[in-house]
Amino acid sequence: MRLVDSHCHLNMLDLAAYQGSLKALIDQAKEVGVIHILCVGVDLEHGQEVIDIAAEFPHVSASVGVHPSEKTEIDKDQFLTLAEHPKVVAIGETGLDYYYNDSGLDEQKLNFKFHIEIAKALQKPLIIHSRSAREDTIRILKEEGAKTIGGVMHCFTEDWTMAQQALNLGFYISFSGIVTFKNAFDVAEVAKKVPLDRILIETDAPYLTPVPHRGKKPNEPQYVGLVAAKIAELKGLSVEEVANASTENFFSLFKKA
Repeated sequence: MRLVDSHCHLNMLDLAAYQGSLKALIDQAKEVGVIHILCVGVDLEHGQEVIDIAAEFPHVSASVGVHPSEKTEIDKDQFLTLAEHPKVVAIGETGLDYYYNDSGLDEQKLNFKFHIEIAKALQKPLIIHSRSAREDTIRILKEEGAKTIGGVMHCFTEDWTMAQQALNLGFYISFSGIVTFKNAFDVAEVAKKVPLDRILIETDAPYLTPVPHRGKKPNEPQYVGLVAAKIAELKGLSVEEVANASTENFFSLFKKA
C-alpha cells in the first residue's frame, strides 16, 4: 500500500515521542507505507525552515504560502525567492478564512490573488484554505484564472455545491482526519460523492488527529492511512484502492514532486 500525506506541517510537530528526531518520525511514517510527504508553509517567517526540511529528505516536498489568517502584507520579493526553490512544488496554503476574521478581508483577498499570480507564473499548483468564504473563494479562483494551473481544496469542510464548483475548475478535494469524526456528516457525504480520481488525503498534522487517536495523541503523517480507511469505508472500496488512487492523484497534480 502506497500512501501520501498531501498536507502537513513537519516544522510544527511534537517530536517528544521521537526524542526530538524528525527523521525518526518520518521513518515511522515510511514503515506504514507513507512514500511521500508535502510539508506546507503558512508564513514567510518559517518558509526557509520548511524548504530546509524538504531538502533534507528525498521523499519530502515543500510549499510556500501565507495563511489567510496571517494579517500581514507579503514581502513579494522574499516570497518569490522562496517559491522558486526546486523543492517547492506548490503555492500555498492560501485562500480565505472568514471564520474568525471580520476585519482585514480586503488584504486577505489581495494576498490570495497574489498567490494565484505566482502559481501561474511558476507553473506550481495552488493549495487552497477556505473557511466560511465559499462564494468569494470560488469567485476569485475563477476571476484570476486559477483553472489554468489547478490545485487542491485542502482539508475540505464545505458542502457538495462548493466541491462541485472546485471540481469544475479542475481542482482536487483533500480530506483530513475530520472525515473520521463522529459528527462530520457533511464532510462524509462529500467524500462519498467526489470521484476517486480527484481525491487527496492528508493529516494537516499537528492538527486534526483522526479517530481513534483523536484527543489522545498528536497528529503525524503515519496516521494518514486512517483517513484513507474512512474514505474507503464510505465509498465501499478497499483501503488499498483509496491509498493507491490518492497517491497517483498527488503525483498527477504536484508534478514537480
